[in-house]
Amino acid sequence: MTDHRLEVADVVRQHQEEFLQRWGHTVSPQQRKALRDIGSCRTAALGGHVEQCDQCGHRLTGFNSCRNRHCPKCQFSARHKWLAQRARELLPVPYFHLVFTLPQLLAPLALQNQKVVYHLLLRATAETLLQIAADPRHLGAQLGFLTVLHTWGQNLHHHPHVHCVVPGGGLSSQGSRWISCRKNFFLPVRVLSRLFRGKFLALLQDAYRKGQLRFHGALACWAEPSQFARLSQQLKKSDWVVYSKPPFGGPEQVLTYLSRYTHRVAISNSRLLSLRDGQVSFQWRDYRDGQTKVMTLSAVEFLRRFLQHILPAGFVKIRHFGFLANRSRRDKLAQCRELLSCIQDTLSVRPPCKADHVCPVCGTGILRIVEWLAAVSVLQAAWLSQPVSMDSS
Repeated sequence: MTDHRLEVADVVRQHQEEFLQRWGHTVSPQQRKALRDIGSCRTAALGGHVEQCDQCGHRLTGFNSCRNRHCPKCQFSARHKWLAQRARELLPVPYFHLVFTLPQLLAPLALQNQKVVYHLLLRATAETLLQIAADPRHLGAQLGFLTVLHTWGQNLHHHPHVHCVVPGGGLSSQGSRWISCRKNFFLPVRVLSRLFRGKFLALLQDAYRKGQLRFHGALACWAEPSQFARLSQQLKKSDWVVYSKPPFGGPEQVLTYLSRYTHRVAISNSRLLSLRDGQVSFQWRDYRDGQTKVMTLSAVEFLRRFLQHILPAGFVKIRHFGFLANRSRRDKLAQCRELLSCIQDTLSVRPPCKADHVCPVCGTGILRIVEWLAAVSVLQAAWLSQPVSMDSS
């Protein structure tokens, strides 16, 4: 038996009652569900299953996973399936990574109006990229890209921002040729920043006029038109951060990046160091000096910060735009490949192997579920001669 590695689920199971006594009046139904799911993930509470190798017959008994998209343990299967789809869409061109960040002044408003403000953030980001790229002074092309919403910083504070993965070029206005960007340069970040600021504030003001925003607690004063106008003026005078990272080396590196970012949750179990005397310690990267440090919080505060990043029910955090939009993706990608003469190159890209379902005994067979176990019987199954596996269902 290997030593148990600390997980977010351990913090939930040991301290959720204490947390709910302190903060239960502010917890949403989605946050309560996340606590419940994460705390019972891969335990007898969710039942279990028996997997059998299709080559050597080796059997493993394991508990079922909760499949909550905010659970640190339940992202591998969903990520692998999603990556397999994205691999078929990659083009043999440089890919760029851009980050659009909401000013910290707006973070509390976003937290009180998650569904509205996060949607506006994704929309403003997409419209900014599409408009600047279509301008002949910059690229003069129709882009296709995906965006991923993240709401956290390394210290678990609320920090809404959008990651964008964009091919370095696009289709001409008539769709007759592929237009490539300059080597190692995509679009001017200062121009992107200013347009992003203008678009988001216009969308925010429209939402305010339509009564779509709520203002509670310390933000109640912003409900007054004069105070909201003052806030808007303050935001117009500030610089909004848009960051462009160096381009990826190729489609394989894009997949590696996507595997890290798309299905990430606020904190991974691997960053947790200890849970002792009601205190949680975890690693975090301080981007001000690039150093990896250790932060210690009370378990209640840790859970409060973690739950800030539970998204509203049904909210789509990964979105596709331009020639990668769902309604036209298939035809537009075929058009891009024809112009780039790259069909064979694109089809050769494959996502990382889902290695955790390979039989640990023979190393060649695949573990397949052959029996489902009810919650009442899964503990009995653990007494079988085979060791209990923590693989997901």
